[in-house]
Order: sequence, then C-alpha cells, then structure tokens
Amino acid sequence: MTPLPAAAPIIRYGRLLTVLGLLGMAVVYLLALRYTPVEARQGMAQKIFYVHAPAAWGALIAFVLVGVASILYLWLHDPRLDLFAEASAEVGLAFSAVMLTTGPIWGKPIWGTWWTWDARLTLTLFLFLLFLGYLTLRAAVREPVERARFSAVLGIMALVLVPFIHLSVYLFRTLHPQPVVLKPSAPSLPPEMLQTLLLSMAVFTVLYIGLVTARYGIALAEEAPEPADAA
Repeated sequence: MTPLPAAAPIIRYGRLLTVLGLLGMAVVYLLALRYTPVEARQGMAQKIFYVHAPAAWGALIAFVLVGVASILYLWLHDPRLDLFAEASAEVGLAFSAVMLTTGPIWGKPIWGTWWTWDARLTLTLFLFLLFLGYLTLRAAVREPVERARFSAVLGIMALVLVPFIHLSVYLFRTLHPQPVVLKPSAPSLPPEMLQTLLLSMAVFTVLYIGLVTARYGIALAEEAPEPADAA
C-alpha cells in the first residue's frame, strides 16, 4: 500500500530515527567491547549486559505506554490511541524477545543453566506471553471498536504487572541482582560501565521511538479509507 500523504511524513520520520538508533547500537557495541572494563567475576559474558538491560528497559517502557494508551482509549475513544497501543505492543514484544534471548546467553556461564524459574524471569516470560496474546487477540477480532476495547482491557492488565517485574528482586529471593541504576541511592557501577549503559538505554529509547513512529504511520495508512477513483 502506498502511504497516504498524512502518514508518509510520520513513516519517514520513524525510519530516520530507526536508522539513527541502529547506528547508535553499533557505537554501543564498540564501546562495550573496547571501552568498558572486563567485570572481575563474570568476565566477557558481562558485556551482554549492555544489550540485555537496555532491551529490558525498552520493553517495559513499551508495555507501560500500551497500558497508558489503553486507559486513554477507554476514556476518549480515539482510535489513534488504539493504533499507537498496537504499535507499541509490537515493538515491546520484539524488545522483550531480545531480552529473553540475551538473558540465558548471559546466565549460562554465570549461573550454570540456560533457564531457571527465577521470579523475575518467570514474570518477564509471563508478560511476553501476555502481549503475544494481545497481538493474537487483535488478529482474531475483526470489528475495530470491539477489537480496540478488548485489547485495551488486556493492555491495562499488563500495565499492572510491570511494576512487579522491577520490584521482584526486592519481593522474592531471586538470582537477579538488585538494580544498579534505577534505585534510590547512587548507581553502583564504575564510570565507564555506567556511561556505556546510559548511552545504550538512550539508543534503545531512540530505536523504540523510531520503530513505533514508523509502525504507527503504517497503521494510519492502513486504516485510512481508500481515495475514490477519479471519474
């Protein structure tokens, strides 16, 4: 489908931000490999941290915004909010797939196992499956208003789960360490690690905005009525 004039600038802007985000990721990988020190106990496996943690950050931000947009949709009944929630859910699902893939790769040499039913791992997997169900529901329900309403309810349910994932290391005995950046006290990382991590989180945020913007523009083009053929 050729993008409609109103959607085309949104798609172009999203693609531009996506390209910038991908270029930023290349810089992050270079810094992680050459600039940050090797962690004393975990060795080179710890380098995955600079992808794993920002991917988790991007996924949780995406799912939070799905929930916020869902609440606003049920209040305002603006279909654009539903389209944004769908776009954010798709990007969040991709980020969470990166998170769930890099986690076991990092965990195997450190914990000695690819997977354990750790509280944070289990909650994260549940959130991933919940949003997989969210997109499956959207594909199954054809009536737009009904689809948007059902999806909004599911998006709000997922929003409630997000804080428990962050707080799981405080609420349960878990193999995951407590937060090293998002905590009341100062970050507990050497300057080189902290700088690379913050840059990576910024890059994943730009990548999220770019992907969501492009996907939202495509959704606008798909939902817009086809122009009437000229007589």
